[in-house]
Amino acid sequence: MTIYDELKARGLIAQVTDEKEICELINNGKATFYIGYDCTADSLTVGHFVTLTLMKRLQMAGNKPIALIGGGTTMIGDPSGRTDMRRMLTREDIDHNAACFKRQMERFIEFGEGPGKAMMLNNADWLLDLNYIELLREVGPCFSVNNMLRAECYKQRMEKGLSFLEFNYMIMQSYDFYHMFQTVGCNMQFGGNDQWSNMLGGTELIRRKLGKDAYALTINLLTDSQGNKMGKTAGNAVWLDPAKTSPFDFYQYWRNVGDADVMKCIRWLTFLPLEQIDEMDHWEDRQLNTAKEILAFELTRMVHGEAEAVKAQEAARSLFGGGADAADMPSTTLSPADLADGKIGVLDLLMAAKLISSKREGRQLIQQGGLALNGEKVTDMTMALTAEELRKGVVIKKGKKVYHKVLL
Repeated sequence: MTIYDELKARGLIAQVTDEKEICELINNGKATFYIGYDCTADSLTVGHFVTLTLMKRLQMAGNKPIALIGGGTTMIGDPSGRTDMRRMLTREDIDHNAACFKRQMERFIEFGEGPGKAMMLNNADWLLDLNYIELLREVGPCFSVNNMLRAECYKQRMEKGLSFLEFNYMIMQSYDFYHMFQTVGCNMQFGGNDQWSNMLGGTELIRRKLGKDAYALTINLLTDSQGNKMGKTAGNAVWLDPAKTSPFDFYQYWRNVGDADVMKCIRWLTFLPLEQIDEMDHWEDRQLNTAKEILAFELTRMVHGEAEAVKAQEAARSLFGGGADAADMPSTTLSPADLADGKIGVLDLLMAAKLISSKREGRQLIQQGGLALNGEKVTDMTMALTAEELRKGVVIKKGKKVYHKVLL
């Protein structure tokens, strides 16, 4: 099976510009391709998983990946799929985020010199030095405003008002492809299918300016069975950085995916052989829990390493097997200063553990029967825990899936 056939069999491919040429290039290790990552946070999320594993698959097949850090485009902000304008970041913030991205990407792809080794570039190196008038004269005639306004990437922003700043994003992304085509021989761009319009802009710019062909391939976005993006929701993201999402919580996220989503996630995100996955497609009922454990372990191992994946799995099995405690679950340590008269109220405890954003949320949680401490359901919103109880350790269970230990 060729690498292109494998991508199709896994259900990853959404759109291509020229399937025959793309097959020829990637199946024979002749693709120098890029995927762009705007540095809007100091960590990648599980929503980036599909492109990270895509880069790894293609590199294993002999192709050369370029991880393009959007130090320049992040200063504009991608309007794709957004109903509001992105927060504008400083250059210092963007540089810091870019460094964080690279450390996480190195777990997936191999950077270095030579054939097949991945490159990391930052489009700030060429975009920030552009002269606006010169850019308009060079590429402006190649873009039709009528076509741009019809582009999918602008649709949601058009409803609330598309700023001229964001309107330039397609031109900047297209210029990236044009620049790298000339300087490092980049002949393909890959990305999520919400980037299709921007990617076509790049292939068209190369064709019109240089009279040469370049190619684009999009992959399906990682969504659940209801069509919501997985692990990338603003304010509720699942991060690859263990300081932002612990290995235990990361494992639990995948362990608790819906029955309708687990096999798609295994097919798209893991490197398990397709023959094994095809057999698992027939699993039902309790076997789906086994599939979820396999998914959670494989992805936690990829991101956090074998040892952390084993710890997370053992901690989860202990909890769901009826154990009251587990050493590797997320924890918060309080200081005596956090207590008043040697006690802390249950709502303050939840706030300190960052399990709720407001006391109102905590009261609703208790009213709905969704809170337990050391296995006992909490019904009294005024209850307080003593310093002695906290020194022994208190295991909080929020809802059905979230566990957290608090110590003094």
